[in-house]
Amino acid sequence: MKATIDRVVIVGGGTAGWMAAALIARVIGPRVTVTLVESEEIGIVGVGEATIPPIQHVNAVLGLDEAEFLRETRGTIKLAIRFDDWRALGQSYYHTFGAAGRNTAFCSFHHYWARARRAGVAAGYWDYDLNYLAAREGKFAKIQVGDPMWQLPYAYHFDSSLYGQYLRRYSERAGVTRIEGMVADVRRHDNGDIAALVLKDGREVAGDLFVDCSGARGLLIQRQLNVGYEDWSHWLPCDRAMAVPTARHDATPPYTRSTARTAGWQWRIPLQHRVGNGLVYSSRHLSDDAAAELLLGNLDGKVLGDPRIIPFRTGRARRQWDRNVVAVGLSSGFLEPLESTSIYLIQSAIVRLLHHFPHAGIQPAAVAEYNRQSRIEFETVRDFIILHYHATSRNDSPFWRDVRAATLPDRLAAKIELFRATGALTQDPLDIFMEPSWVQVLMGQGIEAADYHPLADETDLGELTAQLDQLAAMKREPVPNMPAHDQWLRAFGGTAA
Repeated sequence: MKATIDRVVIVGGGTAGWMAAALIARVIGPRVTVTLVESEEIGIVGVGEATIPPIQHVNAVLGLDEAEFLRETRGTIKLAIRFDDWRALGQSYYHTFGAAGRNTAFCSFHHYWARARRAGVAAGYWDYDLNYLAAREGKFAKIQVGDPMWQLPYAYHFDSSLYGQYLRRYSERAGVTRIEGMVADVRRHDNGDIAALVLKDGREVAGDLFVDCSGARGLLIQRQLNVGYEDWSHWLPCDRAMAVPTARHDATPPYTRSTARTAGWQWRIPLQHRVGNGLVYSSRHLSDDAAAELLLGNLDGKVLGDPRIIPFRTGRARRQWDRNVVAVGLSSGFLEPLESTSIYLIQSAIVRLLHHFPHAGIQPAAVAEYNRQSRIEFETVRDFIILHYHATSRNDSPFWRDVRAATLPDRLAAKIELFRATGALTQDPLDIFMEPSWVQVLMGQGIEAADYHPLADETDLGELTAQLDQLAAMKREPVPNMPAHDQWLRAFGGTAA
């Protein structure tokens, strides 16, 4: 193999392939040629339509105009996820992108709130969270302030197939070459590295570094390099998704909705032109026919298509970079989109590759570090998803009894135990979910801390009560002046014709 990396070949399109193409062309482009091979004969999964705030970093690096991006992808704003029936039937909570209250240097807000709550003088925890207050009212505005008190972090809902097409147009303008064709075989170097793709019509596409975005097939990372797969279905038994679109709502809520069902959960993602709906479920606990009946019986709009089944296996490729192949997207692994991390994990894999992009050949140390970081990131997201299933009082079906009883990964078990005992949380390296996210889901799912930080006792209770009242009032202050979500989209120029 050549000492330098001059030719990057991406196998597969969709969000993973075209995001890889766009970012590599933008960041490394002058140094390498980028070629993407895809076939229109192979469909795009296109389920993941909700994102988390780091998607804005991708758009910023690419220099995308936000209004154009929203128009082209039929995008809407996302401030939070609303979880219904997860803790118990009839109970709801929000996991927002914001943070409640205001932290001090050595003591987080939830400790002060816990002390006041015990004394009966605090409002609900989410009443101190601007993202929650705006989401509940269906409002949004871009707030340009330095004080984190009024920051309103947001992400997007969008049509992932339109997003892939948008990135394709961007990439081709940036010099990426697209080749239409089905990969039939590969040619390998004597040392086992991939030398070229061999297409169905006999053409060859040679490269130095290959990015496998071929989906769950893992055309290169699994079928050629056979790196193996770490199966996590004993923790997360859902193995199928069923998706169906419905007509858009008159008012578009700025949040994703996740409703726990008898053997999984249902999503609702509001877009400009339709609503994305789906059911993630365990086929061991629910048949496909019963899943279709459950999903179609719980829709709140006109159905626009037939339900589509997408099987999956939760877990990850044991090595996401092997030899001269880097797996991105479904070829690298799968975690159910409960916390909207699917597109983020694509983004993170590409950014990590850019950080470790080979200069004078592929170095084993760089590959090892890439794989170490990828493994930890996947595991921490996995643990956050498991938390939703484990911390619940639901006992109404075999599915819920099974997931509640499952043995937890050690890191998650320790994290829950620490919070339950002291209210403290330790930020794990490479965990994309910060303390406010963990606090919201732990408390939302019913795990209460038995104690709080001693610094919360340093303030007189009367003074603490006044401070909390002031915080709640400050958080509420911007909301009445915010436009409705749809009104903001139109005024911003983000709505498609």
